[in-house]
Amino acid sequence: MSHPFHALHTHGFVRVAACTPAVAVGDPGFNAAETLVLAREGDARGCDLMLFPELGLSAYAIDDLLLQDALLARVEAEIAGLVAASRELSPVLIVGAPVQHSGTLYNCAVVIARGRILGVTPKSFLPNYREFYENRWFAPGAGISGLTVRLAGQDAPFGTDLVFEAADLAGFSFAAEICEDFWAPAPPSTRAALAGALILCNLSASNIVVGKADDRELLCASQSMRCQAAYLYSAAGPGESTTDLAWDGQATIHELGRLMAKTERFPQHAQMAIADIDVDRLRLERLRTPTFNNAAVAAGRPEAAFRKVRFDHQPTFEDIGLLRPLDRFPFVPHDPARLDQDCYEAFNIQVQGLIQRLRSTKAEHLVIGISGGLDSTHALLVACRAFDVMGKPRADILGFTMPGFATSEGTKSNAWALMNALGVTGQEIDIKPAARQMLADMDHPFARGEPVYDITFENVQAGLRTDYLFRLANRHGGFVLGTGDLSELALGWCTYGVGDQMSHYNVNGSLAKTLIQYLIRWVVKSGLLEETVTKTLMAILDTEISPELVPADVSGAIQSTEAKVGPYELQDFSLYHITRYGLRPSKVAFLAWHAWRDAKAGAWPPNFPEDAHHQYGLGDIKAWLKVFLFRFFEISQFKRSAMPNGPKVISGGALSPRGDWRAPSDGTARVWLEELEANVP
Repeated sequence: MSHPFHALHTHGFVRVAACTPAVAVGDPGFNAAETLVLAREGDARGCDLMLFPELGLSAYAIDDLLLQDALLARVEAEIAGLVAASRELSPVLIVGAPVQHSGTLYNCAVVIARGRILGVTPKSFLPNYREFYENRWFAPGAGISGLTVRLAGQDAPFGTDLVFEAADLAGFSFAAEICEDFWAPAPPSTRAALAGALILCNLSASNIVVGKADDRELLCASQSMRCQAAYLYSAAGPGESTTDLAWDGQATIHELGRLMAKTERFPQHAQMAIADIDVDRLRLERLRTPTFNNAAVAAGRPEAAFRKVRFDHQPTFEDIGLLRPLDRFPFVPHDPARLDQDCYEAFNIQVQGLIQRLRSTKAEHLVIGISGGLDSTHALLVACRAFDVMGKPRADILGFTMPGFATSEGTKSNAWALMNALGVTGQEIDIKPAARQMLADMDHPFARGEPVYDITFENVQAGLRTDYLFRLANRHGGFVLGTGDLSELALGWCTYGVGDQMSHYNVNGSLAKTLIQYLIRWVVKSGLLEETVTKTLMAILDTEISPELVPADVSGAIQSTEAKVGPYELQDFSLYHITRYGLRPSKVAFLAWHAWRDAKAGAWPPNFPEDAHHQYGLGDIKAWLKVFLFRFFEISQFKRSAMPNGPKVISGGALSPRGDWRAPSDGTARVWLEELEANVP
């Protein structure tokens, strides 16, 4: 038996499937058999919940055959057969069928699990326009609540007031609606979500016409986003009657607006889309969004009106993998079009923020330290673009390179090449004499010739640079543009106060290190700047990330940031999932293990260097996550509590106490470290 850590159920995932089985017109025996074939396949693949199309047991487009007693009796018999077969199956099945109740016929979702009919939800809204004629056969289910139906030898809850919830798998809660319901202005699934359902399921027939598939996907994405839920959709596919209509078998799974899986359209065979839904993430998203709870209050607290149908799901907690899109770089989408859009928006948010600050301060100049590294390079690109938009000469941007004891010729020459190519006013201030004087005044061993490179030695240099920049801003009637990024702020990898933590305005404070390199590439590609700067920018992108505060060792190796605080690609991964969603450390480790354990699996961002396709084992992931938790929760919050102004750029990407993140400066990481140790092998 595998360790519980490796099981998706341990970490709040539910495996769902949206199915489109083959259908025979008016043949419940065939249809139930095809449903059972897919149900058994879903069982073998570890599914927890399987959704089937509207009226899938009878077929949808059979018109007045729906009122034939022989057909209705056979449908009920096949439901009984599925219920019996479900005793040996792990997934909950949601199948579509015509169901009689009190002398009336309803278009229903029948929920089956472990030999039991858990409940029956009737369709609320019946289409009776254009090609639809459902009022001829069915009664609308809107408003039905608190009833019981006798079906296939069992009594089951009947109504639109049902939320189903597993007693032994936290977060596995769902509700059903049918086709037209989610085309209505107020879909029944909205109230079900407000009543606690995290997974919303739509059994649909939905004939296809040109353009309708996009409409369906838009509605699914919208409803999953608005309800902070997962939304499963299954439309009728091969075998439905084409007397007057056609069918494309579209099945999709969305989570918080994002498409997680889909089937091919116009299939000639049965198929299903499968994805692992993060119900923990959905729960936490609702928890951190008071608007959701306020909407429930405004709606009269639907949880009080809904019936909660509880059932024993009996999950195995075995390692069955993880089936969901998972970005190695959550701040850098691997889809080229999405990445291009994100870079366009991020860059222009920064530019717009800086323009407003320049206008409001009426500053004559902008003062910025240029190190030849990623962050200062990108901040300078933003500054140049802002000045171009405002019609101000770039010469009013005052760039200062300030070499210290460990500044390499490579970074210094890159800094000068960058400033010259961009046409800003470049100057150089050698901080070594001032640093030696300060170290001597402090009686530091370095001033006596001893090779002592401690935190004081480093921060004397970092502090002097910032001190110079602020005084230069005073002298030239300008303000200091900060360059420190989100990743450094999260890890506390910045010098507090008179250091790189401080500035008058920081355009990079909401940008992760992993995104900044792509933003620089995007600026190169966009043609916003001169071609002469491209070579220098590419050289900067290829430079080792280093603060260059400590001289190289005897082997010539320079100071490496990532050797101290961890690979930024891992730490940015942790940063995103912990601050954006509040996930437990063990779950972050689980996600990182699936994202990073095999360099050959999964997608990489476009044009990502082949030699940088890294992979990490669970041991490395746990070790660096421990570093992140300690640095983030215990030793660096005081720096974030005093952050300078700067625009929020990305979702979950602001650690300002005036924005996304408020926390005590004297907190402890104990809870997070203990959770990691207790649950990650």
